[in-house]
Amino acid sequence: MKKQAKGIIALSALLAALGGSYAVLKLTAPENGEEDKSSAVIETTSEAKGNGTILISENGAVTTVKKAVVKNGEGEINVILKDEPTEDTSATYTLEDYSDLDVDISMVGTLVNNGNGMAAEALIAENCTDLAKYGLEDPAATVEFTFESGNTAKFFIGDKAPSNSGTYVLVNGTDDVYTVSNSLMANYLRSVKEFISSTVLAKPDDDNYPKIDSIRIERGDMDEDMLIEYDKSSDDKNSGGTSATHVLVEPLFSYLTVEKSNGITNGMFGLAAKEIYALNCKESDIAGAGLSDPFCRVTMECGNGKTYVLLLSEIFTDESGEKCSYGMLEGGKVIYIISADNAKWLTVQPIDIVSRMLITNYVWNITDMTVSGGGKTVEMKVSRKDPEAILDSPSAEDFKVKKNGEELDAERFRQFYSFLVSSNAEEFALDEPVPDGEPAASIEFTDSYFGKTFRYDFYDDSLMRSLIVVDGKSKYYCTKSFVNTLIENIKRIDTGEDYVTTW
Repeated sequence: MKKQAKGIIALSALLAALGGSYAVLKLTAPENGEEDKSSAVIETTSEAKGNGTILISENGAVTTVKKAVVKNGEGEINVILKDEPTEDTSATYTLEDYSDLDVDISMVGTLVNNGNGMAAEALIAENCTDLAKYGLEDPAATVEFTFESGNTAKFFIGDKAPSNSGTYVLVNGTDDVYTVSNSLMANYLRSVKEFISSTVLAKPDDDNYPKIDSIRIERGDMDEDMLIEYDKSSDDKNSGGTSATHVLVEPLFSYLTVEKSNGITNGMFGLAAKEIYALNCKESDIAGAGLSDPFCRVTMECGNGKTYVLLLSEIFTDESGEKCSYGMLEGGKVIYIISADNAKWLTVQPIDIVSRMLITNYVWNITDMTVSGGGKTVEMKVSRKDPEAILDSPSAEDFKVKKNGEELDAERFRQFYSFLVSSNAEEFALDEPVPDGEPAASIEFTDSYFGKTFRYDFYDDSLMRSLIVVDGKSKYYCTKSFVNTLIENIKRIDTGEDYVTTW
């Protein structure tokens, strides 16, 4: 059975259940004997005193609305039919002049569905002569439907009744005031902006989620950009690194912490705005929001070939006291107001998202290592016992280690390396000059996966702190107690004593 027929039967059943006879009153009478196209009617149930009265229909039937015009204190909203109803689906609606934007189709549909076939809660005043008393002399909203036949129906929305018991409504061509549920009338009082999705960039479903190749953050308060790139080695479980799929490339190389970096790498998808500032924005709107020369520009390049650029203004405090920013997609038509808590690119610093682990290489990718400190130097070389074997889950039993040319238990080597990867940096030291003289301790190793040699030198910086120089450049500070523990553990490689794991 078609939706329209079902609606007619449901309407008839409702009226029958209410009991009593009903009078059919035309909303607008023809002028000068001319036929009027308006055929919407009020169907009143005498015994129910207005409760359940169907205020808007077409000749007693709930038919398809082709267009709806809503006028309120916020402006005018023009609703047009998007998809005709079928046997299995209801009609859908969109906004005229905004169909190229992400219109909230479900919410727009309420501007038709809440009024078409609208039932009253109570009859408040018959033949009312004081419409001002109900806020209907200058109504809060006027709604006009045009049905597919060309017939029209119009109603006016006034004040809320005392104790929120409903909203006053008057149908065009009558003098009777009714109350209708507040929930049915609420959306007629909204601005057109509230019917546009506040999601800046829709989040793809899991099957279509693209790989994010890179994120570049350019910001007015940073001398250098932050560049984050996809870490190809993250596809290999034996490559080392952290569980994050991306690494920081600029202003320095560093692994990322998943929990802290995910909102930066993936946060543009599904980014929710607090509200919309401007629709179909012009150059003057963009300039007024501070986006002609944005404070922050975030460029996301994806593996599917698409690039998205998010423009953000400087942070301001809105009327509610929340810190916000104006934002828009470059080339877009909507300017949003976004909470600074959601737009984390506005304030993020490299130290906020990087992993503090100094060494993250996979242990069995190490082919040789030299460590020195406290006047002692140890050289270790690692090789497979069976170079031809395919190792899905390598362990110490699969390797042999030479220490200064002598045999060293591979598990002993693994334990020492476990101590190294447990070390954490405390803060960046990017602008510090590399000290003269010999470091207090050094670590140098070659990773076969990357085909690269890494070097870490530790210099005394203060009574409690050491400077870490990575591959010849100052990079981090760490606590001096770690360096002292490193020197002690270098000495213990030969002795067989348990390595110190706290400092």
